[in-house]
Amino acid sequence: MTQKPIIKVGDIEIQFCLDAADTNGQSTVFECRIGPGARVPIRHYHNAFDETVYCLEGTGTFTIGAETIELNPGEGRFIPRGVTHGFVNQTDKLFRFLATASPGVFGAAYFEEIGAVLAADGPPDMAKIAAIMTAHGLVPVK
Repeated sequence: MTQKPIIKVGDIEIQFCLDAADTNGQSTVFECRIGPGARVPIRHYHNAFDETVYCLEGTGTFTIGAETIELNPGEGRFIPRGVTHGFVNQTDKLFRFLATASPGVFGAAYFEEIGAVLAADGPPDMAKIAAIMTAHGLVPVK
């Protein structure tokens, strides 16, 4: 298996470790690198997969349902499908975490499509972003 490319989405970098083809569709595993003050996805939930996050470096603030937690290195959290969540990096240091989506219905195409919208001139087209999220099983929440 060859190393997968880094996908840039604004100030966020994503690198898949395992995609659906590597796991017979059972899961996808990817690393997220969130710089200080980086724009992050809006709160959302997944309608077709569960997500597990595990902090590798730095500190990230997650809101999962009604709970807000700080995730530090060596700590993880399971986010069942249907539970609204979001995260931010409120520190001045890099925040890195692994995410696992199960089953493996969520992949690199989502990040590539969102990255293309964010790379366009002018402010991001929020309608396009919402459509991409929905097409990949993420439901945006205001």
